[in-house]
Amino acid sequence: MRFEEPILLYGAGREALSTRAFLKARQPDLKVFVTVDSGAADIADTEVIDAVDLPAAIKAHRFGLIVKSPGVSRYKDIFDIARDAGIAVTSNLNLWGAAYSAECSVIAITGTKGKSTTATLVHLMLTRSGIDAGLAGNVGVAPLDIADRHAVVVFELSSYQTADMNFLPDIAGLTNLYPEHVDWHGSLERYYRDKLHLIDREGGFPVALGAAAQGNALVASAVRDPARLIRDLTPDERASLDRAIAASRLKGAHNRDNAHLAARIALAAGAGLEGILSGIAAFIPLPHRLEEHRLGSTIFVNDSISTTPEATKAALAAYQGHRLALIGGGHERQQDYGELAGLLAAYGVTTLACLPVTGARLAEATRQAAPHITVLAEPDLEAAMHALHRHRDRFDAVILSPGAPSYNQFKNFEQRGLKFIELAQAIFG
Repeated sequence: MRFEEPILLYGAGREALSTRAFLKARQPDLKVFVTVDSGAADIADTEVIDAVDLPAAIKAHRFGLIVKSPGVSRYKDIFDIARDAGIAVTSNLNLWGAAYSAECSVIAITGTKGKSTTATLVHLMLTRSGIDAGLAGNVGVAPLDIADRHAVVVFELSSYQTADMNFLPDIAGLTNLYPEHVDWHGSLERYYRDKLHLIDREGGFPVALGAAAQGNALVASAVRDPARLIRDLTPDERASLDRAIAASRLKGAHNRDNAHLAARIALAAGAGLEGILSGIAAFIPLPHRLEEHRLGSTIFVNDSISTTPEATKAALAAYQGHRLALIGGGHERQQDYGELAGLLAAYGVTTLACLPVTGARLAEATRQAAPHITVLAEPDLEAAMHALHRHRDRFDAVILSPGAPSYNQFKNFEQRGLKFIELAQAIFG
């Protein structure tokens, strides 16, 4: 792979840094530009082109390829301008595919929720079975940053990455499909299409579906041929898995489904049952995903990764039997909270602290559906935690599972989760 013209990096985050390092190693003298919509374009050995100057730079053909970061929507008008000018748009993932996919087997896993846990479990199951496997993608390591080449590479992919993925996996997995990320994709229809692009292609590669993806008509259409579906677990395999899951740190019915899906994928990739069971035992819950902290007699659950009502329902279901305080609400993505509000009482929620902006709709729906639940409408997370402390006799567990993104008050869900634990320790500790 050699580039004959300069390249523009659109975005300056983790993947852009990874791409710059890859290009530097391949072609040290290649001219590289960088553009960002906000924040600093702080990447060494690049020349900055301001976003307002980008149309003119495209017209002047100052570069021959744009490598777009996942957080930058592919539906921005500027990319249509680039394509009309004959300038292609690609990604770190596609560069990896062009450079390395022919050298290994690729397992690609996506879904609205559960993809990180599932991909991590698949990786553990493979390595515990003696298979040389790497793990990358949205789970924390940019595709081009896998230092060593592996016989198998497991990718956890967001809809931002599957949208324009231009190479085929050897095995694909889909956990579930719920409304999400409409702001990036522009419509729910586009989100579904871009998410399902992982499997809705020619090639006949095998596909494994999570329990929540099975029976979905859009998913069935994307699968095309049911013969592609990876076999289900046998009763004996399922029984062995369930015993291992019960003894593991996997919490909740949704994580049991994730483990079943991971096992089916791992078996298809050559893992053995003993390695699969060992992988389940070795699993450590990922940060911000039902991450537990105990302060005195109160459990604090950091589920900041929750950006959909479905994810919040899964988190609450994992703690049935507790008296729960839920912290919900965040960045607006036009999601419906009516069903969630109607289920809160059954899940054991006694207290609800609502954050702007979607928290206003969740609060109103809850007041109508369950008037006995104490609803606290607060301006930010710190105020919510202080308000919960004043009502601490009403619950024995506090769950941050907002059912909404964090962008209106935090940089990302990680920052929100860390702030939650910091406040819990400072206020309740």
